[in-house]
Amino acid sequence: MSDFLQQLALAAPLFALVLVGYLLSRFGRWPADVSAALSKFVFGVALPALLFRLMTGLAALPPVDARLLIAYFGGCLLVFVIGRLAAHFAFGLDGVGQSVFALGGIFSNNVLLGVPLARAALDEGAMPSVALILIFNSLLLWTLVTVSVEWARHGALSLRGFGNTARSVLTNPVVASILAGSVFGLIGGRLPAVVDAPLRLIGDAAAPLALIVLGMGLAEYGVGQGWRAGAAITALKLLGQPAIVWLLAWMLQLPPLETQAVVLLSALPVGINVYLMSREFRSMEGAVATSMVLSTALAAVTTPLALSLVR
Repeated sequence: MSDFLQQLALAAPLFALVLVGYLLSRFGRWPADVSAALSKFVFGVALPALLFRLMTGLAALPPVDARLLIAYFGGCLLVFVIGRLAAHFAFGLDGVGQSVFALGGIFSNNVLLGVPLARAALDEGAMPSVALILIFNSLLLWTLVTVSVEWARHGALSLRGFGNTARSVLTNPVVASILAGSVFGLIGGRLPAVVDAPLRLIGDAAAPLALIVLGMGLAEYGVGQGWRAGAAITALKLLGQPAIVWLLAWMLQLPPLETQAVVLLSALPVGINVYLMSREFRSMEGAVATSMVLSTALAAVTTPLALSLVR
């Protein structure tokens, strides 16, 4: 119980910043352009600066057990299958709707919420594990749902769709900064003080700004449409995924730090990218928007609880 309260105390200020962003956007009458510009700065500058600077010290950080990829993405695959079956039998959705429903159960808000939470609840030694998952997360999960949707629509796979996904992932500033920082650190590069100091100052602002941006984004979506499916996605995401990922990590006998990292990331709420995918495929928009808001609110308690149980 004391460990849960400790994790809750660590997470509470972070979720409070999400609430600040939500209230500013919802009741502060801030124009939408402010949220869009701030989001662009966070994704394009602040978070890349934080992750690049962190990964330049990769050689000095503890080594990562690569089996965490099997635990995390193996768990994602199992939950995706469960999600598709649940969407079919419980809600009677077609193949596209099943795919979007299942994606909501596995695609976490790893960047905006995962990076700040990992730094607060774990320590800097866990960041290489988090970064390794971030590198593969979008590529593998977006490819999975793209293949699922293409198969549902046409009964065939699309190499063009996979190519577009790979290109968008590799040119993503967050992924590019992780890769560039890792290469720089592994070859023994050292940042001069005139470069390191500005990167550190920008990186220090990344976490609070990311959480405020998350809250602003949530204010754009309403709760109510497709609430039954939204609640089911939330349960699958906050309960099903962390339980299955932890089980795989236990079976693989992952070290404690890697286990805590994969469980933390799997216990995060539904990511905004799921809503973008639902818009692209024109399916489940209301249910996904509901699941995003609902899962983020509940994760303020369930994510610290999952981490305390693993510990």
